[in-house]
Order: sequence, then structure tokens, then C-alpha cells
Amino acid sequence: MLGATIEMNLKLSMVSVLVGVVLFAPHAFGLAKPVKFVDSARKFPRSLVVGWSLMLLATAWFLFNLSEESIADFAAYKNFLMLGFAAIGIGSCVFVPDFLGARGLAVVLLLLAKVMVDAGRAGLSHTAWAFFIQVLAYCFVVVGIWLTISPWRLRDWIEWVTSTPGRTKFVCGFNVAVGLLLCGLGLIIF
Repeated sequence: MLGATIEMNLKLSMVSVLVGVVLFAPHAFGLAKPVKFVDSARKFPRSLVVGWSLMLLATAWFLFNLSEESIADFAAYKNFLMLGFAAIGIGSCVFVPDFLGARGLAVVLLLLAKVMVDAGRAGLSHTAWAFFIQVLAYCFVVVGIWLTISPWRLRDWIEWVTSTPGRTKFVCGFNVAVGLLLCGLGLIIF
């Protein structure tokens, strides 16, 4: 019941600001220090530290979501399921370390999309801007599925984005603008 309370208390305004900050911060760094940003971005998909962090965060987040589900058909197996999913999350870190950063990002994007859709659903009747959050959430779903299927494509995409300074500035600037828009929506509209 506590999890349902926590989930319900994630208001659209808070979700919008949090997602906005997550989009804004690294890309603002990219505008301020493009050389360091390019170096960090190119290491991201294969980074074990980032990969372990994201994968363990995603595993804990998924287990939390599963613990709050009331699945009557699987109630007798819930503890086994949780143990199995925990083993899969940790096992992925140990046995599939290649592109672990990309894989961890994929799972976090999928879980974040669920929160965005859940929070945005209530806001749809109040403002059309909530639709923006919903569309962004489904973009995260598509990217999360895409990275789950082919995590090396994140490396290719990052290489393409960072291949020229102008392209890097444009993408960083666009993401900074979207991050600021989300923060503004969360603080003013929602």
C-alpha cells in the first residue's frame, strides 16, 4: 500500500521538473564544456560504472514496482519472481557487460516512461500540455525498446551526434530547450 501511495503522490509537476532536470543538466554541460562532454558521451555506452549504476537502479525500481503489484494469479510465486528478476538484473551486470551503459539506460527509460504516462494521465483533462509529457514518454518507450534490441546503436548515434562541434551544440541546445520547457511546465502550468 505504501508503494501505491508513493506512486500516486508523483504529481505531473514533479515528474515534469525531474525529467526536465535530467535532460537539461548533461546537455548544459555539453554546451559549456563540449570537449569533455564529447569524451564522456563516447565512453557512456560501454561504461561499466555507469552501466552497473543504471542497471542496479533499474533492477531495484522494477522490483519495487513488482512488490507493489497485487497479482492474485501469481501471489504464491511473487517471492520467486522477485528473486529471479533480481538475479537477472545482477546477472546482466556480471555476464553481459558489453554495452552495459546502453542496456541500463534502456531499462531506466522504459521505467521512467511508465511513471510519466501514469502521472500525465490525470493531467490530460486539465491541460493540453500533458499530452506533451505523454508523447515524450512514448518516445522514451521506443528508444528504450530500440536500445534493448540493439544497444550498439547508442554508440553509433553518439558518434554521429559528436562527430562535428555544430551538431553537438545543436543537439545539446535542443535538449537544454526541452529540459527548460519541461521544468517550466512543471513549475508554471502543471
